[in-house]
Amino acid sequence: MTAGFPALRMRRLRSHPALRDMLAETILEPRHLVLPLFVVPGEGVEEPIPSMENVNHWSVDRLSRIVQPALDAGVKAFILFGLPTYKDALGTSAAEADQPTQRACSFLRERFPQAYCITDVCLCQYTDHGHCGHLTPEGEVDNDSSLEQLARAAVSHARAGAHMVAPSDMMDGRVGRIRAALDEAGFSETAIMSYAAKMSSAFYGPFRDAAESAPRSGDRKSYQMPPGNTREALREALLDEDEGADLLMVKPALTCLDILARLREKTLLPLACYLVSGEYMMLRSAIARGLLDEGTALLEAHRACRRAGADLIITYEALNLARRL
Repeated sequence: MTAGFPALRMRRLRSHPALRDMLAETILEPRHLVLPLFVVPGEGVEEPIPSMENVNHWSVDRLSRIVQPALDAGVKAFILFGLPTYKDALGTSAAEADQPTQRACSFLRERFPQAYCITDVCLCQYTDHGHCGHLTPEGEVDNDSSLEQLARAAVSHARAGAHMVAPSDMMDGRVGRIRAALDEAGFSETAIMSYAAKMSSAFYGPFRDAAESAPRSGDRKSYQMPPGNTREALREALLDEDEGADLLMVKPALTCLDILARLREKTLLPLACYLVSGEYMMLRSAIARGLLDEGTALLEAHRACRRAGADLIITYEALNLARRL
C-alpha cells in the first residue's frame, strides 16, 4: 500500500479526535433540537404519560420544571400541544384564550423570553370526534369549513405570544388561509412551520394517547398522505411553500429520510423533521432491553435526520440528547 493510497489517507484524517471533529460533515448540537410539551388544564399537574416513557403532561404552572433544564442544556425551542378543558364537534376551544396552549404561550413569553415558542395548530385534540377538521353530516371531513377555525386558532396562539404556528391538520389550503389571517390580525412577524409531508403512519399511536386525539370512527387516510407516495409528498410540500410557509416539516422522521433528502434538493426553505412518538418508543424499548446503547443509538438516529437535510429536529429526546451533546 503506497503512502498516497486513498484508504490510508482517510485513516490519517480519522487518526485524532480533534481532526475528526473538525472534519465532521454532519453536526448535531442542542440548538438543532425542539422539545415537544403536552400542556393540560389545572394546576400542579406533572403526570407521566403511560404510553410514552419519560414524557409528562404538564399544567402551565409546572412548565418551569422542564423548560429551565432544557434551556440550560442548550435547547432553544419548544412546541406546545394543548389538551383543552372541553371538546365539541367544531373544536371551538382551539381558539379560546383561556385554553392551555394559549396560557402556556403567555407563560413562556413572560417567564422565559429567551425561549422560542411554537404551537401545534390542529383540531383533533379539540373535537369530540377526534378528526383534524369539521365533519359533514355524512361523516366526511369538510376541508373548507375547517380552514376558518384553524385560522382562528392560529391567530389566538399568535395573540398569546407564539413566535411560530405549526398547522398539522393537513387540510388543503390551510397555510395560505392562516398566513392571510395572521397578516390581517397584525401578526405578519409570526412564522408558519407547515407539517408539509405528514404521512399516514402507524408510528403516531403513543402521541394520540398522550394528546387524547384518536379519531372515534374512521381514520385520517383521506387527508394524511399515503406513505408510499414520494412525489405526492414533495408536491404538497412545495405547494405549502407557495402558500407562504416559512419552514417545512417531514413526519415521521426515520421512516421518511428519503423524502427529507429529496425535499432538501427542491427548496431553499429551512426543513424540520419530527421523530414521532412511535419512533421514540421503538428506540426507548430497545434501549430498555439492553439491545442498543442509549447514547450511541440516540446520536445515530438524530444525526441521520441532520444528514438527510433537517435544520431542526422535533424530538422527545431533546433534553436527554442535549445533555449528552
